[in-house]
Amino acid sequence: MNEGGQVSGVSEPRVPDPLKVLLVEDDDAIRRSVQLALERYGYQVTVAADGLGGLEAFRDGGHDLLILDVMLPELDGIGLCCRIREQSQVPVLMMSARGDALDVVAGLEAGADDYVVKPVDTAVMVARIRALLRRATFRPPGPSAPPVRSAGRDGAGHLVFGDLSVDTLGMEVRLAGELVPLTPTELRLLLEFAATPGVVLDRRKLLRDVWDYGWEGDTRVVDLCVLRLRKKIGSGRIETVRGFGYKLVRG
Repeated sequence: MNEGGQVSGVSEPRVPDPLKVLLVEDDDAIRRSVQLALERYGYQVTVAADGLGGLEAFRDGGHDLLILDVMLPELDGIGLCCRIREQSQVPVLMMSARGDALDVVAGLEAGADDYVVKPVDTAVMVARIRALLRRATFRPPGPSAPPVRSAGRDGAGHLVFGDLSVDTLGMEVRLAGELVPLTPTELRLLLEFAATPGVVLDRRKLLRDVWDYGWEGDTRVVDLCVLRLRKKIGSGRIETVRGFGYKLVRG
């Protein structure tokens, strides 16, 4: 035992670092209340009051998740999200004052993973944050039975659909050999489709299984994420089955 009373050679258990959240909100009262609420849940929160300040804070690095207001001075939340998506696939949660369809669609098209409506319900926001972070660290419980194994390798965990390859162990997607950058939500969505190619998945199921919604959610989130995914892996890969949902084309 050393002088400080600790057993020599025995280290204290390491306390995990708090998850880092960047909050960009121009309203002082909302920014402060959301910051305090998230800190009570154990998050380390960095704040910025405008879009350019948020971009600078983001570039300082190290954030696990971003929360962006839609209406921001200097650079609005939509523009900020677009700039961030040019460099990073970090999870993004948008805040909209109105829940307006245009705000929601614009935010999701810009690359946001989900959204909440102000005034913010802290419990809902924290649930969305936790779901986003789970998707960012998601690993399948075990290798799915693929429709086709990749040639020239052991094939473990690789699903192949024409020139589209999904590595469920390395969590990578390649199109004609080129790496496709997907957000955690886009990757999780593709994995759902790839697990059951040719099977129609309805929007409510996708909200439950991908977005982890235990309540009724906005199916526009699904539609816009599917649209973004199609742009990255090819528009013909995911087929719309009107009145039912979507399915991944087998070939």
